[in-house]
Amino acid sequence: MTSVDVVVVGAGLSGLICGRELRRRGRGVRILEARDRIGGRLQSFRTDCGTVVDLGGQWLGRTHHRVSALLEEQGIQPYPTHSSSHGGEGVFHWQGVGHRAGLEKDFSSSLVFFRPDALPLPTDQVVQTLQLQREFLHLVQQIPATSPWEAPGALQLDRTTIASWLSRRRACPLARYPFSWLTRVGGSGGFEPWESSMLHLAWTQAVAPQHETPEAWLVEGGMAQLAERLAADLAECIQLRAPVEGIEQTGTGVRVHHRGGEVLEARSVVVAIPPPLRLAIGFDPPLPALWRGLLQRSPMGAMVKVLAIYPEAFWREQGLNGLGIGTLPTLELTDDASPVGGKPGILASFIGAERAVHWQQLPAVQQQATVLADLAAFWGPRAGRPSQLILQNWTSEPWSTGGFTTFLVPGAWNTYGSTWQRPHGRVVWAGTEAALRWPGYVEGAIEAGLSAAEQTQEWLGS
Repeated sequence: MTSVDVVVVGAGLSGLICGRELRRRGRGVRILEARDRIGGRLQSFRTDCGTVVDLGGQWLGRTHHRVSALLEEQGIQPYPTHSSSHGGEGVFHWQGVGHRAGLEKDFSSSLVFFRPDALPLPTDQVVQTLQLQREFLHLVQQIPATSPWEAPGALQLDRTTIASWLSRRRACPLARYPFSWLTRVGGSGGFEPWESSMLHLAWTQAVAPQHETPEAWLVEGGMAQLAERLAADLAECIQLRAPVEGIEQTGTGVRVHHRGGEVLEARSVVVAIPPPLRLAIGFDPPLPALWRGLLQRSPMGAMVKVLAIYPEAFWREQGLNGLGIGTLPTLELTDDASPVGGKPGILASFIGAERAVHWQQLPAVQQQATVLADLAAFWGPRAGRPSQLILQNWTSEPWSTGGFTTFLVPGAWNTYGSTWQRPHGRVVWAGTEAALRWPGYVEGAIEAGLSAAEQTQEWLGS
């Protein structure tokens, strides 16, 4: 039996940050990772042309202060996305027609980023859309970030699906669309308006608001290198291919059993994996009923990331910025993710929620065909002929089971939410979902890792 101060379960960014912080405090740490790689939902990939791209998280925003500080510490340079720094027009695809339009700087006044007055859409529908957005933003301002179940009218809001809330207001299709976009690909993403509650959607915008531009910056060399560099410094502490199967709490510490056969003894353990995967661990004593209930009602979103690689960002020559949003069959969002200078040209896209579930059941040839057809619909025939097409299905990843993060089903916040931040004795939670600010983002992963390291101190003493 090997003894350390703290065992960290999961070598994603949150677990690595936690491990590093504990090491800085002079603690002995072992990090157990089920995969044969580190990084979790951060993963790099080298394209055929030699450029490194991110298969997972890649953006940061102006209020992502922890990410910015870590990048500066590591000497990694961020740069603004083309759509945020160079203006230009994007494409809003609505009911079979693509409309070029400029972007609105204030997301809360936009029609999913676009200037409403620049879109040739029925005036009465645009008016209703903006009215409902204002009503929603007023609701968001009333949601306590740490306890959404305490919001005014929380019980009814949590029992009301997003789709039902919109139906009661007789929302037209255009007015419904910004809400559908938020659930499927915006921010938390990966679920449909009928799968979660109005309280949950409002909470996601209270703690990770789109109006704070969380996708305004990219990173030279990719975001995943943060995890890679941290892991290099922690190499002697990390054990791969070691999924944890049991965590046993004793009177003086914990015993952690993993598939490698070794038993680790520690004074505390940090579990930094997606919440649904925690259910695969046998806890002794068992998790309280409230915790199990919360985990059972917190599925991961269904998400596929698409990266289309071109010799150059040709859309820029046409005054276009690469931001495409709309009601196409497969892709609901594209953005210019090219390096500075636009060579190669990279369009990052997403297939979310129900679209992702249906898409992954298609034959591989048809999967590619549907993606290429939508790229061409957004950006013309040239976009349908990338030099390389990368399809990363996070829903099929056994140690992620989806992305970007979890969502709660209707009623879960009010019934089970009060246990969300509670440790289970010597077991402390990390991972981006455990963050109080920016859960589902890289920023949230860092916050949760640091918080978990602090919480373990109760069991470690001076």
